[in-house]
Amino acid sequence: MRDPIFCTCAALLVSAASAFAQPAAPAASVSAGAAQVRTAVQPGEIDGSPAPIAPATVTRDDRQRATIRAIKLSAPLDLDGVLDEPVYTENEPFGGFIQVVPIFNGEATERTDVWVTYDDTNIYVSARVWDSAPPERWVSNELRRDTNQLRQNDHIAIAFDTFYDRRSGFMFYTNPLGALADYSVVDEGGSNTDWNPVWTNRTGRFDGGWTVEMSVPFKTLRYASGTNRMWGFQMRRSIRRKNEWTYLNPVPQNLAGPQALNRISSYGTLVGLDLPPASRNMEVKPYVLGRSTTDNVRVPPVSNDFERLFGGDFKYGINANLTADVTVNTDFAQVEVDEQQVNLTRFSLLLPEKRDFFLEGRGNFDFGRGNSGAGGNSGGTNDTPTLFYSRRIGLNRGRVIPIDVGGRVTGKAGKWGIGAVNIQGGDEDVSLTPSTNFTILRAKRDVLRRSSIGAIFTNRSVVDNQVGANQVYGLDAALAFYQNITAGAYWARSQTEDLTGQDRFSNDADSYQGRFDWSPDRYGVRAEYLKVGNNFRPEIGFLRRTNFEKASAGLRFSPRPRASRLVRKYTSELGIDYYVNGNGSVETRQQSARFNTEFHTSDQISIEATNNYEALFTRFSPGGGVFIPAGGYNFRDATLTYTAGQQRRFSGTLSVNAGEFYDGNIVAVNLGTARVAILKQFSIEPSFSINRIDLPGGEFTTKLFRSRADYGFSPRMFASALLQYSTSDNTFSSNVRFRWEYIPGSEFFLVWTDEHDTRANGTGLRNRAFVMKLTRLVRF
Repeated sequence: MRDPIFCTCAALLVSAASAFAQPAAPAASVSAGAAQVRTAVQPGEIDGSPAPIAPATVTRDDRQRATIRAIKLSAPLDLDGVLDEPVYTENEPFGGFIQVVPIFNGEATERTDVWVTYDDTNIYVSARVWDSAPPERWVSNELRRDTNQLRQNDHIAIAFDTFYDRRSGFMFYTNPLGALADYSVVDEGGSNTDWNPVWTNRTGRFDGGWTVEMSVPFKTLRYASGTNRMWGFQMRRSIRRKNEWTYLNPVPQNLAGPQALNRISSYGTLVGLDLPPASRNMEVKPYVLGRSTTDNVRVPPVSNDFERLFGGDFKYGINANLTADVTVNTDFAQVEVDEQQVNLTRFSLLLPEKRDFFLEGRGNFDFGRGNSGAGGNSGGTNDTPTLFYSRRIGLNRGRVIPIDVGGRVTGKAGKWGIGAVNIQGGDEDVSLTPSTNFTILRAKRDVLRRSSIGAIFTNRSVVDNQVGANQVYGLDAALAFYQNITAGAYWARSQTEDLTGQDRFSNDADSYQGRFDWSPDRYGVRAEYLKVGNNFRPEIGFLRRTNFEKASAGLRFSPRPRASRLVRKYTSELGIDYYVNGNGSVETRQQSARFNTEFHTSDQISIEATNNYEALFTRFSPGGGVFIPAGGYNFRDATLTYTAGQQRRFSGTLSVNAGEFYDGNIVAVNLGTARVAILKQFSIEPSFSINRIDLPGGEFTTKLFRSRADYGFSPRMFASALLQYSTSDNTFSSNVRFRWEYIPGSEFFLVWTDEHDTRANGTGLRNRAFVMKLTRLVRF
């Protein structure tokens, strides 16, 4: 008999499928695959407010939220960044941006004039960005697309909530150099920066500042067509030399900085849109690839083996809210290699996903991660199991596993968020990976204003050790109240079959969690309880540790001194994490205290002290061939950290850690997220981690050095090189990439990758590859 909770999960998924089967809304573009939004709502359905009255250009309500009238054009704008068309003199601009920092709800210190216009093909946002400083003082040193550094430049950002549901949106921004950045947000959650839509912009200069014209095709967005439609609308301006962040519409103070653009429920309203029919667009993006490979790890080794590959992706807009994707003979040769990391713990590391197919629409598949829209850490900690970890597909034991074919449907059906993935992976000899099928089904239903409940089901046809299939099913809830309270819970269970089809782990195969986070700007409280059973096995997911119960709590006090010309914010935090294993024995206990000072310059300095207890039931090696025996260990350490603001020519985080390490001592020095802006087009990002461990069983030092160099020829063309050396893995590797987006959405890549064994008696060259890849986007 099936578990009743399993039946509940199935019922939720069937209900979502039924909603999906209802007659389709007017279809829209499939390019917006990363942000799934539901059918447009009318004013008053969200918060009971009356429909905004179309203003002359802009009006504001009693909460200072702006209602903007979009201007309809009879002919397309000449996109040149000059702002000399008649529309700019015949129509008054709007502005009145509002600070979130340094003076909450204060007027922006620099003027911004904005126009929103549209025609039958595109929507345009144009701005005259006044700046009292000369251009040499502007912070503008990034040309690459979608980088974090671009957000740390002076910039203008726009955001559209095209279904006016106050939950999901599409964001675009640029700096005075004209660099491109874009991302999408689902349910006010995390940013999907790997959504790469087709859009264009041009920037220019005038005596008092800089100008920008941004053009977003309607085909790039999902929307409901019709006359006199309304969208949610927000803008952000950053003046980085002042560390000033301003918005068109007011945002909560606890979201001070760039992240407030993700609070879609704070958006104003864009009115007067007569939108063209949203046809069922299709996109085809084939690729052709040539690759030369040398692999001395494979048996037998191969040298300069040349292969030609063909494949591609296909997108189809099922309706305005749902997109189907198909990928055939999938290749990710253009993706940057993983950054190596130092791991001194007995647990695995969670590496980030970088492959486009798995990044697009990923917000739809998040499970048990809560609603982060309040700015808190309500999604749990790194110990929270991940039920869908896409790196389980196409990667295994450091090898690339072929993906033969895959399909995905993501989007909204009414109040239901839908996600379905099925991928057929091939086999690979070196990693002993068998041909495997992967299935993930996800359904979420919107409840209240900013909350949701949902269910998930995953299936892996063959587990990595070639036993039978593995399934996981679960329920979750993500709740958000007011501006700064979030709560959440989940329950999940796994079952793994042996080769005869019997469930190998029928007992203690579940996991559940409850959490609460109150995170206003000045204070904060968090609490969490998490349980992971001994036999809980999410085989398409990630599990850092198993067989434990965890209780966690934290307090925060973060005042902003009003009279200080130096300090912007002090933050004091206390936390405790308490782990008990399945036998009831304390396995881990950590008490921490942290004090951080944030300066008006955006520099920060912090000190953190921790008191640790670890119970080892078997010995383990942190590295260097040195083992720590089983037993109980009390140890303390402290970390001093300084972060230079990212708007500086040299920025980064330097930390020094010293203290006890189990029954020995540790001294560690780390430089991370560092960047040296040599030219506006050229930067170097050095980093290192040096750890000196002295234990009774021996002493060793781990060293990791990494450097990335980037050169931007234009906003759509760049070259980068990543060099890495690690004593833990005895490797030196390089990854050199050239990317040219020769027309929007179509790309040409050159990629060189190699890895060397640095041991004196090692193999020398382990592997090497040179790749040429060409893609072509065709939109119907």
